[in-house]
Amino acid sequence: MVPELQGSLNGTRPVGAHPNLPLTPWALAQDALAVARLGVRSVHVHPRCGDGDESIDPHHVGDVVDAIRSVVPAMEICVPTCRWIQPCPTQRAQMVAAWGRLGRAKPDTIAVNVHEDGWLDICQTACQLGIGLELGLWTPGDVVRLRQAGLPRGVVRVVAETTVGDPEIAVEEAGRILKALGRVPVPVLLHGEDASAWAVLEYATLQGYHARIGLEDVLTNPDGSPTDGNAELVRHANWIRARGGPKAAHDRPKSTPSRRLARLR
Repeated sequence: MVPELQGSLNGTRPVGAHPNLPLTPWALAQDALAVARLGVRSVHVHPRCGDGDESIDPHHVGDVVDAIRSVVPAMEICVPTCRWIQPCPTQRAQMVAAWGRLGRAKPDTIAVNVHEDGWLDICQTACQLGIGLELGLWTPGDVVRLRQAGLPRGVVRVVAETTVGDPEIAVEEAGRILKALGRVPVPVLLHGEDASAWAVLEYATLQGYHARIGLEDVLTNPDGSPTDGNAELVRHANWIRARGGPKAAHDRPKSTPSRRLARLR
């Protein structure tokens, strides 16, 4: 299987974090279309309510999924359920259950962090709805928890996420998570965040793992310059991946000037 690149379009970034941060359903759909044209076939998106806060309410989730599906019908759409969005595990599971009424606007996959209480209940609920599972592992301890529970039915990928800021330490931590994980019967996606995002993407490329990039993970290009947005980040990631990893640091194209589009996102 050829390692794929997922687009992480907005994440937990607050309103104003970047001029082109997509927050509305329309803006997320436009960015999904832009990265699809660059070869991305899966996007990870955090729906928002009217004030910009994250939401897993069926209304907000359905609006985002429907908007993206209207312009990129074949795109896999992944929506996370995180305790900082809804702290109560029971209520999180109930909201996911309500996604079953969304029909065409139901997400393809759901991101579930293994370290969060109630994760297995959410997995079971999603599986009953025909929604695939993307399991998040942040530490080797999460791997232990996953092994104790067993791989749930319906998992489409495992995501190893290192939250360490220092690039070198982040790559080392990624290696520890992967070593603890060992072989699994599903694809493994590896990513970092902010200062470590590009180093971890290069490591994932070198090791043959799936990767992801987007404004959720980083606001700057590999050379440290401010990025114009998700499409520019994906272009840089494609360049790195086409050349096999870290060696691309010396010959990647210069960043395009940021246009700073002043539009409602």
